[in-house]
Amino acid sequence: MGKFSEKLSRAGVAITFRDVILLPGLAEVEPSEVDISTRVSKNYRLNIPFVSSPMDTVTESEMAIAMAREGGLGVLHRNCSVEEQVEMAKRVKRAEALIIRDVVTVSPDQTVAEAVEIMKSHQISGLPVVEGKKLVGIITGRDVRFADGNLKVREVMTKNVITASEDIDIERAKEILHRYRIEKLPIVSETGELKGLITFKDISLRGKYPNAARDEEGQLLCAAAISPFDIERAKKLDKYVDILVTDVAHFHNVRVIQATKRLISEINADLIVGNIGTYEAAVDVITSIEGVAGLRVGVGSGSICVTSEVTKAGAPTLFAVSQVADALADYGCDIPIIADGGMRGPGDAALALAAGASAVMAGNLFARCKEAPGTLMAIG
Repeated sequence: MGKFSEKLSRAGVAITFRDVILLPGLAEVEPSEVDISTRVSKNYRLNIPFVSSPMDTVTESEMAIAMAREGGLGVLHRNCSVEEQVEMAKRVKRAEALIIRDVVTVSPDQTVAEAVEIMKSHQISGLPVVEGKKLVGIITGRDVRFADGNLKVREVMTKNVITASEDIDIERAKEILHRYRIEKLPIVSETGELKGLITFKDISLRGKYPNAARDEEGQLLCAAAISPFDIERAKKLDKYVDILVTDVAHFHNVRVIQATKRLISEINADLIVGNIGTYEAAVDVITSIEGVAGLRVGVGSGSICVTSEVTKAGAPTLFAVSQVADALADYGCDIPIIADGGMRGPGDAALALAAGASAVMAGNLFARCKEAPGTLMAIG
């Protein structure tokens, strides 16, 4: 074990963002020419190196949508039921896509009042009408504007629906929407089954946010926080998110590592693990767990985190990133690092990237944004 006094004499300096500045050097490119796109995990890239923290005051669906549209990533918090977290993920995936696969529908035998409630709860302006699996009509806000709420949907819906096949491309979809002056284009199979939905709004947003971070189907990237011990939650989220992120204050723990090994065999999404803060932790993770797609690095450095003060145990983010980056380099392991905690501005982000991070995770910086959850209060 060694004497504590001897350990103190051998200990290096664990520096923080406040301890370091970067010396300027010869610039060979202009600021506008700098490429800040990066990998956030083994299989996904971001156009900006920013990730919002999975805190219930920071990231729910609205923040995750905003982050992805700007080219970053939002990690949905887990301080809720699994059903609520799954619904948040669905909202992100439905926010923009060439083809919406998880389509909200209504039955022809439901009432107009029920259809209106569904549209309000999902913040959408129309619903495909499905009987069994087959598309039989479509109902929009215009159809129900002055309709009796007790009427059946089949009495007010549009029955002759313009549709398209699954192999349609974006240019053809725009042409059909324009020609028929419609805002929603259902995608159906040869047998008439509803397979998806294209909307004018989604196509418009693709032009508005050209740098958005998207998956292979054109939907916004989405990540969600999990516990490595809650495999059922992870499996349910795995159907809707691209990346799962373990939410553990001290990941360098035998039981946590064992649980993660079991978890990773049950999911298809990329798995970012953490938090870790030392060279030894990085080595233990990469040599014990096969398939890790990213590392969340930094222990006890968050703006509202008091772990380091209360327990006198922690790893400042800048120090932790440099330690983990060295470990990955020594072991020839190409895994993205997400620097998590203590970011007060763009300068801190630049330091983290210089130390070896691929992206930075922040809570405080985003908690003040209007997309963050919480109640808006006017004072004075």
